[in-house]
Amino acid sequence: MSEVLPVTVTVILPTRNEEEALGPTVDAIPRGWCKDLEIMIVDGNSTDRTREIGLEKGIRVHLEDRKGYGRAYRTGFDIASNEIIVTMDADCTYPAEVVPQLVKRLLDDELDFISCDRLSLAEDGSMSGLHGFGNWGLSFTARMLFGYGLKDSQTGMWVFRKSIFNDDRMRPTNDGMPLSEEIKILARRYLGKQKAIEISVPYRPRVGEAEIHTWGDGWKNFKFLFARRLGINRTLTPWGGRDSNPDSLKGDLPEQKS
Repeated sequence: MSEVLPVTVTVILPTRNEEEALGPTVDAIPRGWCKDLEIMIVDGNSTDRTREIGLEKGIRVHLEDRKGYGRAYRTGFDIASNEIIVTMDADCTYPAEVVPQLVKRLLDDELDFISCDRLSLAEDGSMSGLHGFGNWGLSFTARMLFGYGLKDSQTGMWVFRKSIFNDDRMRPTNDGMPLSEEIKILARRYLGKQKAIEISVPYRPRVGEAEIHTWGDGWKNFKFLFARRLGINRTLTPWGGRDSNPDSLKGDLPEQKS
């Protein structure tokens, strides 16, 4: 895309032991299409070279020692420097090349939130039969409980305005995998179906070993849907990042001190 969009964008990648795929994921994100592009990993105590690779790639590296996929995002959303946020996994499964087009769609159509459906365009080998069935079951359950009409309740690729979190009701509460389904429920409820839409994108086989636990995470997601519907879900940690978290912008990562 030759046009330079008049916005600033932060791409957030939650990571834990993604040394094999992080480099190719970062390299696949286009450059030069917006006023400022920040690429940031929020790392959950990786024991491999994930953070070192992030530093080598010249991206922002933030260390969040509190556990959980949702916890990483609840920190990342708060500390992101720019006005538009894009999320992806750091495992080469999501199509980084379409990020500029998705941001342009958000701006052109005056949207607030885009959720990227993986199920319609999933490539062969991108999802096992068990994972595919689990995703379908969770997505069906979410549609039945909340009537929000989205095909894919579990996708981890979203494009949205950081300003949506100025409304406290839009701040997801879960520190685990259920944050993915929670943020879509909140978007459709408080932003509305005209401002929070779903777009289908390709989904590809992952690079590296998966951190997901099929049965355990699936059961947590299923339980959360009912807890959220009944209003009995609990918030375990506060919203946002902590000043004490090491960050490459501050130069206090362990890897920067060695």
